[in-house]
Amino acid sequence: MDNLCCFNSKFSQLAGGRSSCSSGKGRSHQGPTKYGFSLVKGKANHPMEDFHVSKFVELHGRELGLFAVYDGHLGDSVPAYLQKHLFANILNEEDFRNDPHRAIVKAYERTDQAILSHNPDLGRGGSTAVTAILINGRKLWVANVGDSRAVLSRRGQAIQLSIDHEPNTERGDIENRGGFVSNMPGDVARVNGQLAVSRAFGDKNLKSHLSSDPDVTNADVDGDTDILILASDGLWKVMSNQEAVDIVRKVKDPQKAAKQLAIEALVRESKDDISCIVVRFKG
Repeated sequence: MDNLCCFNSKFSQLAGGRSSCSSGKGRSHQGPTKYGFSLVKGKANHPMEDFHVSKFVELHGRELGLFAVYDGHLGDSVPAYLQKHLFANILNEEDFRNDPHRAIVKAYERTDQAILSHNPDLGRGGSTAVTAILINGRKLWVANVGDSRAVLSRRGQAIQLSIDHEPNTERGDIENRGGFVSNMPGDVARVNGQLAVSRAFGDKNLKSHLSSDPDVTNADVDGDTDILILASDGLWKVMSNQEAVDIVRKVKDPQKAAKQLAIEALVRESKDDISCIVVRFKG
């Protein structure tokens, strides 16, 4: 297991998952919450396209845990941009303190507009996103576009907090925008036969048929709440929510737990980049 990931936490934070293999961990300064992450490059013949954020910050007297997985496609420029800017844009929204839901929606929209207008190359590719903000260890806000997923564990029961945005489930919206959903080529439903998610950042050439509106939800972190998992579809393609929770609950160290998820995804022959963040709310 130790050979799976080969960079220390500080370098991994800087690289943001760009290395072929990275892991790390950290903890709250105010409570028992700990996190660990593990990112493994898939078998595709291109550079790592998954990026992540996992850290605690102080803002206006509150401690915020910031966790995210960004799964890029057609290059790594959009997930790299999201890693650098999306949380900053959310926290800089004047509504954030009083209305996090509104602030998150506005920041997602503004970030996508910035990507599309930044320069001709940046918006050509795209990225999914799943973000989680933990406020003072008690309140969790989760948002997502695409099929990277957030799963909460309460007393060992898996609860999916995000919504997978798949072309077949949003076919009506895509067609109303003038697009279409096709399983050709291959056997996966794709927007205009190209993209296997119905919402994403970037993707300038498909944007008129795609949405970047996030689904946003919130949850209280109470005595029954033990674990949060954020991961790219490289994990979820080969593992159910409950299977992931069952694996993680057996491993107290969240970094080792995230590594174990990645190892199991590889054993199950996931071909995609695999990114996992495990947040453990109590010891």
